[in-house]
Amino acid sequence: MKARGLAAVFIIALCAGVAQAFGRFTYGVLLPAVRDDLQVSNTIAGSLSTINVGAYLVGTVLVAAATSKLKLFTIMRIGLIFSTTGLSLAAVSSGVTPLAIAMFLCGIGGACIWIPSPVIAAGALAPERRAFAVGLAGAGIGLGVVFSGQLSGFMRSLSGASSWRTVYLVQAIIAVTVTAITFLFVEHKQKDTPTKGGFGGFGALARLKGWLPITLAYTSFGCMYILVLGFLTTRLEDDSDWTSGRASLAFTILGIAMIFGGPLLMKLVGKFGPRNCLATAFALWGACCLLVLPGWFTPTLIICAGFGLIFGGIPATITLYFVQNASLADYGPSFAAGTLAFGIGQMISPQIGGVIADVTGSFTLVISLSAVVAVTGVIFALCLPKQDQPKLLTQLPAFAQPVVYRVTASSK
Repeated sequence: MKARGLAAVFIIALCAGVAQAFGRFTYGVLLPAVRDDLQVSNTIAGSLSTINVGAYLVGTVLVAAATSKLKLFTIMRIGLIFSTTGLSLAAVSSGVTPLAIAMFLCGIGGACIWIPSPVIAAGALAPERRAFAVGLAGAGIGLGVVFSGQLSGFMRSLSGASSWRTVYLVQAIIAVTVTAITFLFVEHKQKDTPTKGGFGGFGALARLKGWLPITLAYTSFGCMYILVLGFLTTRLEDDSDWTSGRASLAFTILGIAMIFGGPLLMKLVGKFGPRNCLATAFALWGACCLLVLPGWFTPTLIICAGFGLIFGGIPATITLYFVQNASLADYGPSFAAGTLAFGIGQMISPQIGGVIADVTGSFTLVISLSAVVAVTGVIFALCLPKQDQPKLLTQLPAFAQPVVYRVTASSK
């Protein structure tokens, strides 16, 4: 049973990688290639990212409404279909319009996959290991980022700017495989769907202890992270004269660190609580933003590892806060509402970043803005209620353990 549980968490982590690493973060490392191949400005290139996160915003509203009618695993399956379709369309896109549609589909799919993923993963393991499961599910995003960074660098070295379509083609094939594995070998038994949580889930969110500061902190995270992940490789290539291979290496190191960020911060949360850990993580993110500005090669690679650890840790900690403090009926709609606020933050940032880069001719102020937003995250995190020894609920919101089936032939 224990091995089955870990297998289920691993598959869910792969789903998270398809949703976030492939469907969202890959565009950040491919942005210079897309911009040059399609001959568009930074503003238009940033708008494609805005469409993606805007669709994620729409997806959170749909998930909040759907949790009262559909089971969490059904929603995640629907998300896999959307993300796989979006990646497939991106692979054959010949211009801005079809790529925008592809980014929209990936955004919808990302919300449908990610929102149910942590609680489903947590239910695969024993109560005392649920924090580890939440962190491990997020580690799949890091794996996807590592793969995307290396694949992008390799393909661009072979085919130049037009190679971004091949990157999406490979990811689409992987997404089809992950979707098939999930449909065939994972089952999630949920007895009942949650009760209604108000419009967009905000009624359920308002019943969460510390709902306002955790929601605002999540919004700050949405604003700040995408200003770095969405434009870091472009800044390194344009402002610091890095080669595409070196920029891809930086993105890969960031992704490797993401794998360990969630589990590491989960350990620290158990000792120091989410309030202190989140405040520290936001502060360190701001420091990394300032330290990365000179663009020195070796220090930048080290700082990218810091970005990855923090990026992997903050959303895992925020997610765990919802899992710990939401009632059985309120988890789905409340987390969807919190993710909606997060989506607003990440929808605004890419467009602002692209405009700033076009006006100033540099990405320095874009990265600096991320540091400023990180300060607001520190403030909101410190407004969370203090918790002595965080404890997971012995029963998680309206779901049972996912089961990984092994089919064997037998006869009687």
